[in-house]
Amino acid sequence: MKTINKISFQEISSIPQLVKDFLSHNIEGFEENTFSLQHFKNKIHEKQDSFVSKQREILAAAFESQLSGLTLSSKQKQHIQDLKLENTFTITTGHQLNLFSGPVFFVYKILQAIKTCSYLKDNFPEFNFVPVYWMATEDHDFAEINHFKTENNYYEINEKSGGAVGRISLSDTFFISEFEKEFKDHIFGTELILMLKESYKAGNTLTQAIQILVNRLFSEFGLLILDGDSKELKTQMKQTFKDELLNFSLYKESQEKVGFLMEKYGKVQVNPREINLFYLTETRDRIDFTGNHYIIVDKNRQFTREEILEELENHPEKFSPNALLRPVYQETILPNLAYIGGNAEIMYWLELKDYFTKINLPFPILIPRNSMLFLNKKTLGKIEKLHLKIEDFFQNFTAITNNKILDNNEIVRLLEEKENILEQQFSELKEAAETTEKSFGNMVKAEEIRQLKSFKRMKKRLLHAEKIKQNEMLQRLENLFLDVHPSKNWQERVYNFSIFFADHGNAWLETCLEEMQIDESKLIILAI
Repeated sequence: MKTINKISFQEISSIPQLVKDFLSHNIEGFEENTFSLQHFKNKIHEKQDSFVSKQREILAAAFESQLSGLTLSSKQKQHIQDLKLENTFTITTGHQLNLFSGPVFFVYKILQAIKTCSYLKDNFPEFNFVPVYWMATEDHDFAEINHFKTENNYYEINEKSGGAVGRISLSDTFFISEFEKEFKDHIFGTELILMLKESYKAGNTLTQAIQILVNRLFSEFGLLILDGDSKELKTQMKQTFKDELLNFSLYKESQEKVGFLMEKYGKVQVNPREINLFYLTETRDRIDFTGNHYIIVDKNRQFTREEILEELENHPEKFSPNALLRPVYQETILPNLAYIGGNAEIMYWLELKDYFTKINLPFPILIPRNSMLFLNKKTLGKIEKLHLKIEDFFQNFTAITNNKILDNNEIVRLLEEKENILEQQFSELKEAAETTEKSFGNMVKAEEIRQLKSFKRMKKRLLHAEKIKQNEMLQRLENLFLDVHPSKNWQERVYNFSIFFADHGNAWLETCLEEMQIDESKLIILAI
């Protein structure tokens, strides 16, 4: 395996402009929240001043309790002890509890957190840095996480859902036998199958399954795994949750940023609600306020002001933050410096800056995660043979295809030559028309538009004719695009890590870690 290219996010057309502007320091107020050693130095001191020893004790105890059923590496045990010290900080990434980790970018996010910690330790040796994976155990959209895909198969489980997905106990394990059939003859297939069987044993919850899987993959790197579905951890959020219930502070404080993002980019990733909390029992249901009572949406239950505050005081574990309030929970209970997330995550974090300021909570450095693409030599050979570059597949590929189909076409050359002559002639004519009366000038402009439209129609018809004539070439280009973009999506958003691990084992993880970019957000393309 070797790196073929690293393409900056700035050069990829499908990366959201908001993310590009954030990385380029083109959004006022977020310059200090981008990747740089100076920014990390500032954050270290800021977090050191705001995160107290009692919080560290609670956090270390939570890790010890939550990971007690796993076999921890010496590095993990050391990291738990380090968290009790005021010179220790975390780098965090988070993700849903997708079946067998879901799409492979799950692995890339975690590896980037691990490598970022090593990078920081090299540059700030007097401090400790701990990589943390935050499990989205309280999410309730089971359909988003109950499946994964390999090159040859689609695997899915069916369980009773509606509550926190992490609490779902596994009973449907049929997919394991089908997975075994697909991978039993691969070099590391047996290891992969055993990993799956251990993690997704009947009776395990989805939280336990992901804990076991992630620990098997990353324990030697010292990764710690955190479950926010915890009374001990949520006790630290009582005041924030109370403020949310009584004052709608997140909603109010984020309105300026939301308005700015809407005006400049046309949308926001997540719209804040007045109350950004769910009520968590056997199901997870949104909390709303009618003006007199707090109601549990879709449930026949309501609270007075006094009753809901009493419930919060006695049972903070029953209050579950939504996507916007979860970052606040994370940054409250962790001595965290940076969050590594996908583009969508980064975009909704940006909505929260003013709210963090209002509640005196340090806002972390945000790092859009790196992307990775593994291509076999056969595919790379086809790309080269067609005189294309890998970068072409991350631009407007329809335009690339059209140009390829019309490459060296004599009629196109002639049409463009005559079109240029026509434009020059009309330019001269318009210049003369400006000295006459207005209606004549308008007629010249209208005639120019009409004739140039004729050239566009001729080019379009020519392209259509050439596509029919060069159908074989067109099919080759389309097939090649699907080799790079399975299901017309980025590879990392479609395939599970198993298709790479099955043939390369831990060496694949080591390669990903070695090639992972730290200080810039890039698409890393490797030959496999």
